[in-house]
Amino acid sequence: MPSELIVPPLYSPTSPAIHPRHTDIDAGTTAWAEHFRIGSQELRGRLVKHDIGTFSARILPEGRDEVILLLSDFVLWLFGVDDGYCEEGELGHRPGELAGVLHRLIRVAQNPQTSMLDNDPLAAGLRDLRTRVDSYGTTDQAARWVDGLREYFFAVVWEAGHRRAGSVPGLNDYTLMRLYDGATSVVLPMLEMGHGYELQPYERTSPVLRAAAEMASFIITWDNDILSDHKERHSPGYHLNVLRVLENEHGLTADEALDLAVAQRDRVMCLFVRLSKHLACVGSPQLRQYVTSLAHFIRAAQDWGISSVRYTTPENPANIPTGFTDVPTDDSPEPLQIPAISWWWEVLPADATRLEERKQTWSHVR
Repeated sequence: MPSELIVPPLYSPTSPAIHPRHTDIDAGTTAWAEHFRIGSQELRGRLVKHDIGTFSARILPEGRDEVILLLSDFVLWLFGVDDGYCEEGELGHRPGELAGVLHRLIRVAQNPQTSMLDNDPLAAGLRDLRTRVDSYGTTDQAARWVDGLREYFFAVVWEAGHRRAGSVPGLNDYTLMRLYDGATSVVLPMLEMGHGYELQPYERTSPVLRAAAEMASFIITWDNDILSDHKERHSPGYHLNVLRVLENEHGLTADEALDLAVAQRDRVMCLFVRLSKHLACVGSPQLRQYVTSLAHFIRAAQDWGISSVRYTTPENPANIPTGFTDVPTDDSPEPLQIPAISWWWEVLPADATRLEERKQTWSHVR
């Protein structure tokens, strides 16, 4: 990719926010990583400089301290798996062997008392994380956390298959798997745990809320691909992100792929905003809090993406923005032509806009 490729300010309609104890949380995660020896010493030394605690404090700016610290430790652990096993380790080119290791880790997450991987630092860290998930969450939230971890593991094995073959997937397949290999779905139960509530099953499984959660995952992972493309393309070995997929799919230049990726995430962001307003009108207080947390999650990833040395790469500076814009490049209400996600545009009721207008009128009357 040409070094002059410049990422423009991304559309972000959500205001930034951060928990006041973010410095303590970041220090706590550094201590946790050292205690459990997550990753190699070299990898661990890099990860603890990436402001992961600050990222987590932005996701739950008004959340419980202990859950924000749990989330921060977990995100660092995920990078220990992703960077250590998948991106930089030999297993990242051996999908069969990688699947075996990850299945054993899933067993540890399911049953921490299982005598398996007893001397493995990642397994030890995972046992601690599961114990804390049980302490701060419900039985159902713990089960969904394990399910989300399984989805993530399944997706990174898929990616390892492409890494081994040196192949680039089609846009539809990439979009589907990126909803999971970004590990965003594993964080979702912690959004509830962070505020001490549990969504009702009929709310969590409703098509409109499932679509909103997937949209958040899409925006977060598209933004991550856009902001980390410089780092990945200047690193040795295979890389895979949306810009490369779009270049391969449509025969685009890097600049053209960047423009298209930004337009795609902007169109989804506009739909997310419309869905959020609808859910604010019809949802329970817990559902409204959940949607607010999804918005914070999106903005947290954006703020982290333009500030963490993980993406700014001071040794080889990236041309990424220092701020955001409140104007989307594409606000079309038409669905993206990506079959895996086109159903999102079908879940918003036809009268949703009128309902929001009525709510605004009532608020002025009162």
